Amino acid sequence: MRRPRWGPVSLLVAILALLLIAAVIVVISAPLRGGRRRDELQPPERSVLEAAREAKYREIRDAELDYRTGKLSREDYELLASALRAEAVEILNRLAALGGEAAGGVSPGGETADGASRPGPA
Repeated sequence: MRRPRWGPVSLLVAILALLLIAAVIVVISAPLRGGRRRDELQPPERSVLEAAREAKYREIRDAELDYRTGKLSREDYELLASALRAEAVEILNRLAALGGEAAGGVSPGGETADGASRPGPA
């Protein structure tokens, strides 16, 4: 009985095939090995503050709409708006303390992040 002979070319093909299989396994298993996106690595407190920021912005917009449609008097609107804006600034300050930028935020002077002024009461 004769044993098959592996020539140098056959051995090289076998090694390259094994390397190719190993590379495919590494690429395919990358998501399973913990490769996470940056926003998934945010601390829970930051996510909670971002949600609170968006909710506060909604409250401010709702108060402005209520004032413009006549559901709120000017005095009530001014009290409510100043309280809501103060709460929003507090949330923005807490976000800034965590080291992130408050994207789309409103500064205490009533300007958005791009420098545009927010409309006040009519």
